[in-house]
Amino acid sequence: MKTRAVLSVLGEDRVGIVAGVSAVLAENGVNIEDIRQTILAGIFSMTMLVTVDEGTHPFETVQARLAEVAERLGMQITLQREDVFRFMHRV
Repeated sequence: MKTRAVLSVLGEDRVGIVAGVSAVLAENGVNIEDIRQTILAGIFSMTMLVTVDEGTHPFETVQARLAEVAERLGMQITLQREDVFRFMHRV
């Protein structure tokens, strides 16, 4: 089963953020569908729309691996299923 999800990364800009996050995604068979990033006054912000192949890598496993990278990089990283994200941000 393929699950679309929203991945957000926020924190102080530093070397290795994109490399660290994308390495975890690649190792877990996650495809990046779209990506936006910006740096504002030294604050790094990145949002991705991704597809997680839960047949080979459970969603919770990907979340756990991203939490490890977040800890190592000192960043806030959140992975939410797209339907949950959209429900939470309805007006």
